[in-house]
Amino acid sequence: MFIVDDILFQPFISILDAIHTLAVTEMYNIEGIQSDLKENQLLYELGERDQSEYESRKAELEAELETAELAHEQLDNKNIQIRQ
Repeated sequence: MFIVDDILFQPFISILDAIHTLAVTEMYNIEGIQSDLKENQLLYELGERDQSEYESRKAELEAELETAELAHEQLDNKNIQIRQ
């Protein structure tokens, strides 16, 4: 019975794991957030963004980056469980 369960459910679980990995990677795009941080810095240096707006956006992006790094760390550690 367990062999039949493994044959029937293992491909389904593998597909769900792949979909979840793609979703986390897309939702928490570290490179995109780092790019936004650089853009924010550049706009501030060019004078197109005042200091309060720059600092507010920087804090927001740094919080997003921290969350994204945590999500990727959990994904890399396979800390995510799928229940059968």
